[in-house]
Amino acid sequence: MRKLGPTLATLARYRRHWSTLLQSTAAKHAPATAPTHLTELTGFGSNPGSLRMFTYVPKSLGRSPALVVVLHGCTQSAASYDLGAGWSTLAERYGFVVLLPEQTTANNPKTCFNWFLPGDTARGRGEALSIRQMIEKTIGAHGIERSRVFITGLSAGGALTTAMLATYPEVFAAGAIIAGLPYGAAGNVQQAFESMFQGRHHSAKEWGDLVRRASSHRGSWPRVSVWHGDADATVKPINADALVQQWTNVHGIDATSVQDKVDGYPRKVWRRDGVDVVESYTITGMAHGTPLATNAHGGQAGPFMLEAGISSSYHIAKFFGLTGEARVSEPAREPVRTFMVPEEIDMIPDDRVEILGAKDDARTSGGASHTSPVDVMAIITKALTQAGLMKRPV
Repeated sequence: MRKLGPTLATLARYRRHWSTLLQSTAAKHAPATAPTHLTELTGFGSNPGSLRMFTYVPKSLGRSPALVVVLHGCTQSAASYDLGAGWSTLAERYGFVVLLPEQTTANNPKTCFNWFLPGDTARGRGEALSIRQMIEKTIGAHGIERSRVFITGLSAGGALTTAMLATYPEVFAAGAIIAGLPYGAAGNVQQAFESMFQGRHHSAKEWGDLVRRASSHRGSWPRVSVWHGDADATVKPINADALVQQWTNVHGIDATSVQDKVDGYPRKVWRRDGVDVVESYTITGMAHGTPLATNAHGGQAGPFMLEAGISSSYHIAKFFGLTGEARVSEPAREPVRTFMVPEEIDMIPDDRVEILGAKDDARTSGGASHTSPVDVMAIITKALTQAGLMKRPV
């Protein structure tokens, strides 16, 4: 109990910092009646994370097209992030499908994906499972080639991208994290704040072990692209270093990298057999957000969408091998299994399927409940909900 006061004081300080950062550049939500070129789909599964599903399908779609899953950041929507980052423009140009999951204010008042809640970032649970169900729905609807499924995201969406790569590595050929955090950086809100504003320190092996423990996967791992501004005060750049440590360790690559510059910005690459397995871009002088080159590759500058003279979306698509001018050839990947293990049975897009425990989330995980004269968890939960970093109680 003596630690409760300092803990709440720390959370309050972090909350004020977080709120100030969001308010200084907060995106205003588009009106509900605003036109959008995205299509919303329902009935994609049990949806335990209670997310919304949007897609963009280009006018010209080839046989066995690729799929890019795009996760927005806090205060953003699927449509606003797509407009800013220009993914649908690239989809039209190169002929791939875009899937854009969307957070709701009922889940998180700031529309952040709940990247730090174990009930939303574990395989077979919460928001992670909802996104997996959306992917399966999209694959079936558009004949997506299973070996060409990719994922990217900004900030909270970047952190959830890492969680998807860790918990469903067999699904993705590659992923890209923009201003995000490594998998396992936080299991509660205090750790989330500490990770964002200070960074958490583990060895490369410890970071890698967090990924290896997230699933029973023993095959090849997704390739990873990391993007971060070196002036980011919301998610400190130390998190980009931790992401590189995590994924080079998972891939079993040593610390030696090749360095070059792309559009004037430093890039490090870790290769195996001539293949770019992990890459890291440092956008010098850039704050928290997605770097854009609107004149060259489209998109629209705005809150957390930052004109930088380099298009992260274009270069990520190039890293994924979608632009017809990939920097290296794709590595050989093991065939993706098409059957479902028992824990994944509710990926079947049929709302009539009843799955026991599918609605569990972080509030009901973690073992036996604790009792005390003062309900410590209730106090902390209220603070976190007000901070926009925890789901509203239902």
